[in-house]
Amino acid sequence: MPHTPHPPAPRSRTRGRRRLRAAALLASAVSVCLVAASAPPTPLGVGDRLFPHLGNPGYDVAGVRTFFPSPTVRQANTDAAGGPSTKPIDARTTADLDRVNLDFAHGKVDSVEVDGEPAGFATAGEDLVITPEDALDEGEWTRITVRHTSDPVYPEDREGGWVRTADGLAMANQADVAHLVFPCNDHPSDKASFTFRVTAPDGLTAVANGLPAGVDRTGGTTTWTYRTAHPMATELAQVSIGRSTVLHRTGPHGLPVRDVVPTEHRAALEPWLAKTPGQIAWMEEKVGRYPFEMYGLLMADATTGFELETQTLSLFERELFTEPGYPKWYVESIMVHELAHQWFGNSVGPATWSDLWLNEGHATWYEALYAQETADKPLEARMKAAYGASDGWRAKGGPPAAPKPPTSGSKTGIFRANVYDGAALVLYALRQEIGRPAFERLERAWVTRHRDGTATTADFVRIASETAGRDLGDFFQGWLYGEKTPPMPGHPDWKPTPAPARAGGA
Repeated sequence: MPHTPHPPAPRSRTRGRRRLRAAALLASAVSVCLVAASAPPTPLGVGDRLFPHLGNPGYDVAGVRTFFPSPTVRQANTDAAGGPSTKPIDARTTADLDRVNLDFAHGKVDSVEVDGEPAGFATAGEDLVITPEDALDEGEWTRITVRHTSDPVYPEDREGGWVRTADGLAMANQADVAHLVFPCNDHPSDKASFTFRVTAPDGLTAVANGLPAGVDRTGGTTTWTYRTAHPMATELAQVSIGRSTVLHRTGPHGLPVRDVVPTEHRAALEPWLAKTPGQIAWMEEKVGRYPFEMYGLLMADATTGFELETQTLSLFERELFTEPGYPKWYVESIMVHELAHQWFGNSVGPATWSDLWLNEGHATWYEALYAQETADKPLEARMKAAYGASDGWRAKGGPPAAPKPPTSGSKTGIFRANVYDGAALVLYALRQEIGRPAFERLERAWVTRHRDGTATTADFVRIASETAGRDLGDFFQGWLYGEKTPPMPGHPDWKPTPAPARAGGA
């Protein structure tokens, strides 16, 4: 998807009714409008194979401003993120709309306005269904303002959204839980620019994606404003509130590097943070210039079970860096994994969640390549082990580009080995097939051509074929969609590892 254009300021006006295209259709058109207006609100979606009700059709979000006022943050816990919050959304309609659906599943909506006029609203499934006073025409710019609460206390079966830290909050919205925090079009295909304005009691620090755009201290609270310079998917949004120290250093080409750490652990974390500029330079040697306005690490004093590539400010568990059981090379390779996502998954986003292998496969590839080049951990040995396990991964989770839907209500269930090492194995096979020089040209072309947009698996196959100078469709069909792992080019001796026999029973 091309960069979403910056919207003009919405007009303050009373909306005119849609012009009918023929006077002879007047009576039937009015009847249709009346039926549509009286129909019950229903949840919609953009038809994603893995998350069919995620996202909403009929509009393209251009800008989002999210205000989180006066959160109540206690020293060791958080009971509420405050409220009501305000969420203005600027969007351009891509169809005539009697109603506008937003994803929103947690919190209370107080009021909704469309271009400054009160609008009706109702919930349907995990959608907030908005009925403006007058219908919206295709091609219009519109501003939707939702005033709502943002509650970090979730049901036990929901994963992500606000994450409690030892002294505040952070966000982890992947894959589909940004709409637990704020109303949005919660699908990676619809990127937008974001402005975050967060008010916190004095003594706490609020940090979000993008560049700082102002600090206002009034009456015992501080309001922090941040703006992104590049479009971002909702799943990559990040807001941190806590007793934090913000550290600044400089990366390649003068790139600002900003890290956010629990103040009490600053000294222990500093040696790790100092590695980031060198890691950025390493990635730039592989795929080209860092794609965003800033980078840094958010060290959360929390147990999440994962790290997350939130745009310009990757989320890490503090214990990854302070637990002595993790080898140094392993920690550094995980840092590079999340850094690589800034190119693969953030700047070039997945058009659908079935394209996830492009995110995680590339991040795993550069994680493994970094370990080989800096810690003498052979890439080929890792890929041979992955080849042995690949058939089992495909049986359990599906082929890399056709992952099975999440099971047992786990929205993070699509993050399986088949889209990590299984997808990195596809990239290794591709490099074996077309040669290292062509592969490296492909990687650079991919992140350049689709920067600030979204792309599909078909797009990757197309540009790979262009780079190789021949049709790679059959090659990718087997490696991306086959139930069994194809033979590895250049390694006819590599064999799948048989699954262990089951002991007794059916």
